[in-house]
Amino acid sequence: MNTSPPAAQRVTQLLADWSGGDDAALLELTPLVYDGLRRIAHRHMAGQRPDHTLQATALVHEAYLRMADQSKGSWQDRAHFFAVAARAMRQILVNYAKSSGAIKRGGGACKVDFDEAALVSPGQSDEIVNLHEALERLAKLDPRKAQVVELKYFGGLNYDETAEVLDISAVTVRRDWEFSKAWLYAELHGAD
Repeated sequence: MNTSPPAAQRVTQLLADWSGGDDAALLELTPLVYDGLRRIAHRHMAGQRPDHTLQATALVHEAYLRMADQSKGSWQDRAHFFAVAARAMRQILVNYAKSSGAIKRGGGACKVDFDEAALVSPGQSDEIVNLHEALERLAKLDPRKAQVVELKYFGGLNYDETAEVLDISAVTVRRDWEFSKAWLYAELHGAD
């Protein structure tokens, strides 16, 4: 997502145009953001089953379709767009993990929009749900710290981009990130 400043400004302008109702802007925007979306998807898919080569692509496409189907979003800028994309990808994986867990426990069938079976191995469903639930608990304690985790870990944004999205300093982002990593580790591993 290290886009040069003119390209980043072009993405921001296209997002504004798209939000304003210019559907042609979406066509020009797609190739400019696709590589960044794939990087986010690869972060989400790290450690997944290697025998599914299209899993990141499926995740990108599903997230992009969800975002494109939304009523015209008011994208602040490129960083905000990628933050929303990261959240959409995270939610897709959490929804799949939860439905996979329900099926394991005898639940009914669920509607599958894409090849979700390629996204999360059964052994990782619990890990994804546990991380999601821990992030939800962190959000109740400190919403900004949970947003920092989502933007940095799931969105792959750097300190400056995260600071820009949240309208805080990069130093504050760094402090929130360090605290959140330790807090989540304790939550997920039962440490005091």
